[in-house]
Amino acid sequence: MKDFAALFTAIDQTTKTSLKTKALADYFTQAPDADKLWTIALFSGRRPKRAVTTTQLREWAAEKAGIPLWLLEESYPIVGDLAETIALVLPAPDQMTDMPLSHWINTLQDIYKVDPDTRKTHILAAWDQLDTTERFLFNKLITGGFRIGVSQKLMTRALAQATGQDEPNLAHRLMGGWTPDTTSYHALIEAEDKAADLSRPYPFYLSYQIDDDPENLGSPKNWQAEWKWDGIRGQLILRGGEHHVWSRGEELITDRFPELARALDHLPDGTVLDGEIVTWDGAAPMSFNTLQKRIGRKTVPIKLLKDAPVILLAYDLLEENGKDLRQLPLATRRARLDALLTDLPPDAPLRTSPAIPFPDWQSLAQIRADARENRAEGLMIKRLDSPYLAGRKKGDWWKWKLDPLTIDAVMIYAQQGHGRRANLFTDFTFAVWQGNDLVPFTKAYSGLTDAEFNQITAWVRKNTLQRFGPVRQVRPEHVFEIAFEGIHESPRHKSGVALRFPRMSRWRHDKPAQEANTLDDLKGILNAFQ
Repeated sequence: MKDFAALFTAIDQTTKTSLKTKALADYFTQAPDADKLWTIALFSGRRPKRAVTTTQLREWAAEKAGIPLWLLEESYPIVGDLAETIALVLPAPDQMTDMPLSHWINTLQDIYKVDPDTRKTHILAAWDQLDTTERFLFNKLITGGFRIGVSQKLMTRALAQATGQDEPNLAHRLMGGWTPDTTSYHALIEAEDKAADLSRPYPFYLSYQIDDDPENLGSPKNWQAEWKWDGIRGQLILRGGEHHVWSRGEELITDRFPELARALDHLPDGTVLDGEIVTWDGAAPMSFNTLQKRIGRKTVPIKLLKDAPVILLAYDLLEENGKDLRQLPLATRRARLDALLTDLPPDAPLRTSPAIPFPDWQSLAQIRADARENRAEGLMIKRLDSPYLAGRKKGDWWKWKLDPLTIDAVMIYAQQGHGRRANLFTDFTFAVWQGNDLVPFTKAYSGLTDAEFNQITAWVRKNTLQRFGPVRQVRPEHVFEIAFEGIHESPRHKSGVALRFPRMSRWRHDKPAQEANTLDDLKGILNAFQ
C-alpha cells in the first residue's frame, strides 16, 4: 500500500501529464502483478464492491477518534471528502505494516459477506496499520468514489511505456467486461486470450466540438456529414456465433436490447459495427424520451419492446469477416458498410445512418438547423480519409451540435460542493413561476466562473432563509439562464418535467426574479419535442 500511496502522492502533487505518466510507468515497472492489475482496474472504473455503508464508516470513525458524531458530520462539509475527513480525524496507528494494495482490496472483498460487527473489527484493524494517506486511499476503496485525476487514456499510455506494447493494442485489451477476479495481469496484458477477443469491443473513436466556423476545415469534398443521433452510442459485435452490445462507457448492455440479437440472422460472423442505438417507429427515430424508458433495465417487458423497439443506426464498419478495418480510410469503411447493410429486410434491427450530401458549408449549416426535427442533436463531420482511432483525437472527427435550449429560472436552494469546492456553494436548485408560486424543476452545478461562484457563495451566506441539513433555502432574487440538451416528462418531479444535462449558461443580473420563465413556458418546450 505504501507504493500505491507514493504513486497517488506523485500524481496528486502535479498537473503535468508527463510527470503523471512517468510516475505511473515507474509503478507499472516495479509493482507486483496483483497490484498492477488492481491499479489498472481502479483507473478504468472497476472498483471492489462496497463492503461498508458510509453511515457505518462515520459512526466507527467518530468512535475510534473519540469525538461526537456531530463533530465529524460538521467537519465533512469543510474538508469536502468523507474518506479524507475520516483519515484526518483518526488517531495515529498502533502499528505500521507494508501489505500491498491487493491485500487491502482482498480484505474488503472478504468482509463483504460477514456480519457488521466483524466488518467493524476488520476496518478498525486496518486503520490501525495505515498512515494518513494510506487510510485515505483505503477509505476511497470502501466508499467507491475512487477518482484521483488519472484518465484511462493516461493510464494506458503509461502502461504502454512500461511494457513496450503499442498503446492502441493495450487500449483494446482493456476494453470489455473483465475484472481482477476473472483474469490475471499476465492474461490481460501479456498473453493471447482468444476467448476474451470474441466479445471484446474496440476503443471508441471520439470527436471534438466545433467551436468556430466549419469553413476552416477546408473543402467540403474532403468531408462526410451525418446526423448526430440522440441515442446511445454502441458497438454491435458478432463473433463465434454470438452477439454482444457494448456502450461507449464500456458497459455490456446486450440483454437490454434483445432486438439486436436478430442481427445474427442478417450479417456474417466476424462483423463489428459502430453506431447509435435508437428507438424506431418503422421509418425514423423516436424521441429520446422513449429510449430513456429502457435505459437501466436488465429485462424488458413485452409491452415496452412493442412500444419502444430499438435498432442500431450504423455509421462505421470496424471489422469484416474477422478482419480489423480500422486503419482503412473512412470512405472505404463506409462503402463496405453500405454494401453490407443494403437490401436488408424491413424487420432487420439495423440501418445505415445516411450520409448527408452538401455542396458547401453554408448549405450544411441550413441542414443543421433542422436537426431537432430529425430527432438529432446536430451533425457529425468526418474526414473521408481518416482511420478509426482510439479515444479523442483532434482533427478528423467533429461534432457540430445545435445550440442548447435555454430557460430563465430563479435560484431557490443552494448546497456546498465537494473536494476543492467544499467551501463554496456550487449546487443549486432552480424554479419557474406557476402563478405566484415558484415550482422547482432542476438542479445545476456547472457553468459559472470561479469569481461568480465566490460571489454567489458570499450572497448565499447572507441571504439564507432556512436550513435543511446541508441545503439552504435562499431569497428568490437571482435569475440564471439554464441551458439544457433535452426535456422529457417526469412524474417524479413536482414540475412534471426533467432536463437533460442542465447547466448554468449565464447569471442574469439584468433580469428581476418576477421576469423569469413560467412552468407553461417550460411545458411549451416539452410539447414542441413530443
